[in-house]
Amino acid sequence: MTNPETDDPREALAAAARELADAGLLVGTAGNVSTRLGDDRVLVTATGVVLGRCTADDVVETDLAGTVVSGRLKPTSELTLHLDVYRRTFARACVHTHSPAATAVACAPARFGSMPVLHYQQILLGGEIRVAPYATFGTPELAEHVLAALDGRQAALMAHHGAVALGQDLRSAVDHALLVEWLAELLLRVSQVSEPVPLTEEQQLAVITQALERHYGTVQENP
Repeated sequence: MTNPETDDPREALAAAARELADAGLLVGTAGNVSTRLGDDRVLVTATGVVLGRCTADDVVETDLAGTVVSGRLKPTSELTLHLDVYRRTFARACVHTHSPAATAVACAPARFGSMPVLHYQQILLGGEIRVAPYATFGTPELAEHVLAALDGRQAALMAHHGAVALGQDLRSAVDHALLVEWLAELLLRVSQVSEPVPLTEEQQLAVITQALERHYGTVQENP
């Protein structure tokens, strides 16, 4: 059993990568995971690493300019995307996957211009999940497209590429990535039998109100 909540931040990152690989969201070397380390450092998986076998030695430390501070390997080719996330959002962790269902949705932008809110749990991610326009992996153009799609959201899809999920820590970023995949699978299944019918804005607002009143998603003790 992996443990992304260990006290060792490098092992925590490696464990998060292994958990996502075990869940089928990361395959081989495809995908990457990062987390902030303090205010001006980032830990990120190295390029070319088989993520299902990721170890603390496969984690690289950089500053927010992308300069390697420690680690024997080169950082992921999507380092620019991760650094832009930390420079321009409040996220403390970022997960980029090539998960099957989310990638399938992202490969059909003419059919799915976005992921509508079919299930109330999607509101945890900010609502409708946008599909960022295609750009070559590892480029500043891709990072710009993805950051625009992430505006006000905890997740976005990348056309013909995959998905990105953010969180205030590794645990929440991993959970958000898992949720994106579940929601994408739901969308694909619904689309096979009927035209998807999203929740209305009024219904979504009622969910938010109910969640706040009931502290939805948090462990609570009996009074």
